[in-house]
Amino acid sequence: MLSVTETDNGNISEFDQSISRLWKISRKTDMFYYARAIASPCVSRYANHRISYSSKPMNKIVFVEDDAEVGNLIAAYLGKHDIDVLVEPRGDTAQARIEKEKPDLVLLDIMLPGKDGMTLCRDLRPTFPGPIVLLTSLDSDMNHILSLEMGASDYILKTTPPAVLLARLRLHLRQNPAQGAQNEQPVQTLKSGNALHFGQLCIDPVNREVTLVDETIVLSTSDFDLLWELATHAGRIMDREALLKNLRGVSYDGLDRSIDVAISRLRRKLYDNTLEPFRIKTVRNKGYLFAPNAWESLHE
Repeated sequence: MLSVTETDNGNISEFDQSISRLWKISRKTDMFYYARAIASPCVSRYANHRISYSSKPMNKIVFVEDDAEVGNLIAAYLGKHDIDVLVEPRGDTAQARIEKEKPDLVLLDIMLPGKDGMTLCRDLRPTFPGPIVLLTSLDSDMNHILSLEMGASDYILKTTPPAVLLARLRLHLRQNPAQGAQNEQPVQTLKSGNALHFGQLCIDPVNREVTLVDETIVLSTSDFDLLWELATHAGRIMDREALLKNLRGVSYDGLDRSIDVAISRLRRKLYDNTLEPFRIKTVRNKGYLFAPNAWESLHE
């Protein structure tokens, strides 16, 4: 059922004029898809209203984008599909906004005033447990790789058709263990009990603390859960299907690489060798193996 709540005095004509102008300037830019997608009579009619197509709470996204027209276009399109988008124009103020709003997902441009999107992603990752997606016009393999290494969940080009962007964001939202209201499957909780010890590594599930030798390793909620899952199956191969099912209650679709990204992040924080991992090993075509006897020192 469609429910509408006025938020701008019903000023529809002003929105229609804005869409007309955006349509003209967007024809030769990456945002042409979005101008076309939202400049329909139905969306124009309700664009200045909060729209909900179901009884479920809307997902909330903070979109860090310095171009107001781009931000408004994408916010209008995603808003049509039950995603509430809050646009933040600066990279150096975004982290405080995200901590305040507690969104389900963060969407970042790369070229931002004050702080670039990759640096912001790196700074957010230790404390923000949800997906961080980069949406950019920079079509570069190196930027793509660096973003994933910095902790991004996905890297999407602005030339991507809006329906594809929506589908990928929904995928990340479904798999986000921090998003309680929308998850149909319960997220696995850690059982209270004794800490696990492997050499100089200690994993405390009660206080959710990790120490290696004498150093405290700061992990996000999702990274701690992944480490605990691997450690409680030490010496056994865990594939993506099992990890996704146990941690997020979802099945592996054959495409999702969020576990791979998280493993890479864990290896860096736990002083594993990223080229030849010896602590969290990759078993080709099978999965990952937590090595119980590889934790006697910080380094190999």
